[in-house]
Amino acid sequence: MEPVTLRTARLELSPPRDSDVEAIFEACQDELIQRFTTVPSPYEKSHAEGFVAKAAEWWDAGTETTWAVRHDGTLAGMIGLHGLGKGSGELGYWMAPAARGRGLVGEAARAVIDWGFSPEGLGLARVEWRAVVGNPASHRVAQRLGFRYEGRLRSALVNGAGARADGLVAGLLADDDRTPQPWPDPATP
Repeated sequence: MEPVTLRTARLELSPPRDSDVEAIFEACQDELIQRFTTVPSPYEKSHAEGFVAKAAEWWDAGTETTWAVRHDGTLAGMIGLHGLGKGSGELGYWMAPAARGRGLVGEAARAVIDWGFSPEGLGLARVEWRAVVGNPASHRVAQRLGFRYEGRLRSALVNGAGARADGLVAGLLADDDRTPQPWPDPATP
């Protein structure tokens, strides 16, 4: 599959490139990114170099679509649709510490979801979201995007250091309205 660039009012989403390696490496030193995602821990520069190469391979194979989120010409984070197949994919993202709290991940996610559901994009029927129970920022993003809460997965998510955690799962169908959804309190087992 040919890589695509997506644009929003404030963002450009384009495949990660070699010139992003240093910014990816720096962002992935963040404790929250290492705790809540599958990036290796400790994260070395060679991991960033390998990630950029793998992202291009994933596009070529049609198994994942990965974008660097760029705001004002600076790398703000990463977002993608993973595990593509049979009309579905999983939304995943991280934002660099300096880019958090400004609604950038929600803006990027809307563009990715719109493209994923579009017949001109992937024509997906379903997008899934998963996150560690203790990651309320990610939960809020998914709720605001209209994802429907589907459950709690006990000890199901494993981060890059191999630590297991309970996860939440939510889904969005192509024909769902995208109004913010109420979810149960994730602190309640």
